[in-house]
Amino acid sequence: MKTWLITGISRGLGQALAQAALDRGDTVIGTVRDGAVDLDTGMGKLHVLPLDIAERGAAEPVMARAFELGGRIDVIVNNAGYGLLGAVEEATDAEIDHLFEVNVFGPIRLIRAALPRLRTQGNGHILNVTSIAGRAPMASSGVYAAAKSAMEGLSRSLSQEIGPLGIKVTAVAPGGFRTDFLSDHSIRRSSGTGDAYAGTVGRALAHLAEIKSRQIGDPARGARAILAAVDAEAPPLHLLLGSDALRRVREKEDAVIEELDRWEEVTRSTDFPAQA
Repeated sequence: MKTWLITGISRGLGQALAQAALDRGDTVIGTVRDGAVDLDTGMGKLHVLPLDIAERGAAEPVMARAFELGGRIDVIVNNAGYGLLGAVEEATDAEIDHLFEVNVFGPIRLIRAALPRLRTQGNGHILNVTSIAGRAPMASSGVYAAAKSAMEGLSRSLSQEIGPLGIKVTAVAPGGFRTDFLSDHSIRRSSGTGDAYAGTVGRALAHLAEIKSRQIGDPARGARAILAAVDAEAPPLHLLLGSDALRRVREKEDAVIEELDRWEEVTRSTDFPAQA
């Protein structure tokens, strides 16, 4: 049985993952910023801790309490976060700052608080829930995509630093899941999009409005996929969730390879000439 620390278990994929872990008898130490938690403990054990992930100084005491409760932590899931939609030009400094505090700086602080303890254990698994926006961005999510791309890059580098210490890392990038992510609980919008962006940002926002509550992803199935990755002997560094995420990444990678090939000669031309 595993002991989990999962941030943001009050709704969405975090709630589904916590429930799936509890259902199989695991211990879940979950955090919430506020509000109640609707989970059935089943065969498992649940502890709930308050945490505002954006609050500086909050990570260390929460991590200390989690290890005190669990004795050890097998899996740490950075799940808490929210989205920001709108044109990059129209995002305010305050909106950008807060988005990065919640989606990037808070998770980094939590990881830094966990690592000395995981190193002492000699094992552990850090999961960073990113987004398809961090791997294959679209118009209207530029600032959010920047935050999630930051966590993608962090995860890849971190895995190389701590892999030899027995600690695993997985960046989980969901596509569209039928949660409340597109509701006002989890999405904020920059002030009005002007006519200049009607064909790009406006069109993307209209598409998101159309698929709200009709997303293809099933949170319960997504949670089971994460459990499978955590239980694997060789878990993935990058895990996509959803056929829509798979399609977007493949389209992006095809375009990247085509561009690499087209500009390869220019790319190679910047090296010093080979020595005779």
